[in-house]
Amino acid sequence: MGQKTPIKYIFVLGGVISGLGKGIAAASIGYLLKSAGLKVTILKLDPYLNVDPGTMNPYQHGEVFVLDDGSETDLDLGHYERFIDVDMAKINNATTGQVYSTVLGRERKGDYLGATIQVIPHITDEIIARIKAINKPKKFDVVICEVGGTVGDIESLPFMEAIRQLSLEVGYHNHTIMHVTLVPYIQASEELKTKPTQHSVMKLREIGLSPDMILCRTEYKLTKDVKNKIGLFGNVNPEHVIEGSEVKSIYEVPLTLYNQKVSEIIMDRLQLNGKANIAYLKNFIKKFKHPKHQVNIAMCGKYTELPDAYKSVLEAFIHSGVENDARVKVHWVATEDIKNDSDAFTAFHKMDGILLLPGFGSRGSEGKILSCKFARENKIPFLGICLGLQCAVIEFARNVCNLDGANSTEFNKKTPYPVIDLMESQRAIKAKGGTMRLGAYDCTLKKGTKAFSAYRKNNISERHRHRWEVNNRYRDRLEKNGLIISGENSELNLVEIVELKEHPWYIAAQFHPELKSRVSKAHPLFRDFIKASVKQLKKK
Repeated sequence: MGQKTPIKYIFVLGGVISGLGKGIAAASIGYLLKSAGLKVTILKLDPYLNVDPGTMNPYQHGEVFVLDDGSETDLDLGHYERFIDVDMAKINNATTGQVYSTVLGRERKGDYLGATIQVIPHITDEIIARIKAINKPKKFDVVICEVGGTVGDIESLPFMEAIRQLSLEVGYHNHTIMHVTLVPYIQASEELKTKPTQHSVMKLREIGLSPDMILCRTEYKLTKDVKNKIGLFGNVNPEHVIEGSEVKSIYEVPLTLYNQKVSEIIMDRLQLNGKANIAYLKNFIKKFKHPKHQVNIAMCGKYTELPDAYKSVLEAFIHSGVENDARVKVHWVATEDIKNDSDAFTAFHKMDGILLLPGFGSRGSEGKILSCKFARENKIPFLGICLGLQCAVIEFARNVCNLDGANSTEFNKKTPYPVIDLMESQRAIKAKGGTMRLGAYDCTLKKGTKAFSAYRKNNISERHRHRWEVNNRYRDRLEKNGLIISGENSELNLVEIVELKEHPWYIAAQFHPELKSRVSKAHPLFRDFIKASVKQLKKK
């Protein structure tokens, strides 16, 4: 029997400040290695004490990305899936909260036989175990591990120590470290400053880790002298100092890294065979930069001043835009500002499509309902997501079925017509974290519908994150008045997709289609929504 190839590890760490794009860097490396024929997965280690981001404020953490298994995870896992087209699972995202919960749970059960529980070795051992567990049994050639936060943070120290120990265990040719830093430009002196990067690398080396590559986020081109200086003081080959300049699309980042031979550097260090293939991505970027059309899409929701709360929707627009040879220009609409039909006309009459975003709570709900009404009456392409479906049903119930005062019990517990109601399975639940209807559920599509035409198959699986659903007591009345239920979960008898027949394109889904859109293949609903919006544009 031949010797098994050892697992290769790539650690992506950050310094100076957070938010430099470690997740995009990790995903981009993953894309390049996968294009070279390697099997790749990515793990995110988050130093915060929350168990997961499910209960965290979007203003602090951005979008909650939901996986097939129902895990509420960091938005970076969305980048991983979109780039490498591999479904993630709960095991791909570990937080300090999870690590400590596991260790303390074992201590309470007596698993440590009375030992004093310490950060080293018990916490670090658990972190190492989680890094290894992602590839047991071995399915992947390479495990990329991104650590959130910045080097030097108290919270991240156990993760750094765990990586130091694991690096020693696996050996030189089985691991490599990329350190992502900031190289700021000082306008007054008109020069790039390398000192923050030097100090960041110094802090990393104090912990016992040395970077093999330094990815420098910068607004200006790194000169040879700057690269040499960073290389000298960072103790890396100057050719391994990588320029991470601003790009129009995150999907350009793999090309940027490829052109600087990052995939070759990694594969040489890890003794891997193969060559990255960027042909598809080059063509994708070409189409993205030079579209034939530009469609104006209204994004209607609650956190319109915070694009990161809807990161997956924005990325799905890029994927679906490219497939339709169109650029999607987003117009943010705060629905709490839409108080009547006149406000709706002002917001939407120049739009080629309207997307009603997911969310929770009553703030802006009447504006959302008015948005649905405008799209329905004016034959503007419409896509509703999660709460977007619920508002579409409320609007239809009120204005087509003549159920005056119809509403969701989330917005009005005393509504005379609760066409949207709390799911039966949710009524006894008190805890907030991880208790919604989460993850992938099956949906059967009705033939002859727009939904069926989009997916081109009978059965689909989509991801959910909600507590309220269409009230089945009103289904017959809704359908008799022309609302088509084009997708349902037959096992639970739940409405999944609704649409209108006498409309160019009006679809609302209880699930989150944006979570399954990939750079290699746009989600069917987004693809057909933008296709309909392009047709709307041509009518003008």
